[in-house]
Amino acid sequence: MPAEQRPLAPRHIAFIMDGNGRWAQARGLNRLQGHAQGAETLQHIVEALVEKGVGIATFYAFSSENWGRPKAEVDGLMALLKNYLTAEVNKLVEKGARIRFLGDRRQGGKLSKSILNLMAKAEDQTALCNKILINICINYGGHDDITRSVQKLAAAGASVADITPAAIEANLDTAHQPPPDLCIRTGGEKRLSNFMLWQLSYAELFFTETYWPAFSKDELSQIIADFSTRQRRFGKLIQKT
Repeated sequence: MPAEQRPLAPRHIAFIMDGNGRWAQARGLNRLQGHAQGAETLQHIVEALVEKGVGIATFYAFSSENWGRPKAEVDGLMALLKNYLTAEVNKLVEKGARIRFLGDRRQGGKLSKSILNLMAKAEDQTALCNKILINICINYGGHDDITRSVQKLAAAGASVADITPAAIEANLDTAHQPPPDLCIRTGGEKRLSNFMLWQLSYAELFFTETYWPAFSKDELSQIIADFSTRQRRFGKLIQKT
């Protein structure tokens, strides 16, 4: 059966990891404890993805809009990020996971120099891993991704005629990667929240009520099984035979 009709498995899965704070509050914990548990869930899900042979996974960790949260929570999230990049990267290496960070990483921006250095170190440390590519979105927004792509073209002297969909795609943070086949959002909300707006244009979307810290390998398997039954037309008609 044609691949565009019934895919057996996604090559690239994108995750909107929502519900960490609500998971924690429902258990009488503080929101940062929920984010810490969410980081543990990410490790388990990466392990499951490797087992299933998924080649690329993208995780929405901190959006360009998240800076608007209370300062104490933002500071706590940045501290958790530093801890993750210091203590958890070795676990990804053991799983054969290569890390790339997507988002605005310009010097003088909102991310501190120490975090930028840790991000670069993690990318170098995992550069030879080849079982799965893990994109972690930090200070990322879909609008900003597209804007920065067009700015790169303009800075390179592109004419109006040069600014094509292919040229924009080649300058996105995900350049040279296939777009996600599947996007999973946990936490019960049903929106993209400015996540990979270009790349998700034809992705299959799944929304689950499960909060991210409670998201399991079993639920991931169920979603992938559901994905395999879907017909993907990409705007075309399926020809009956």
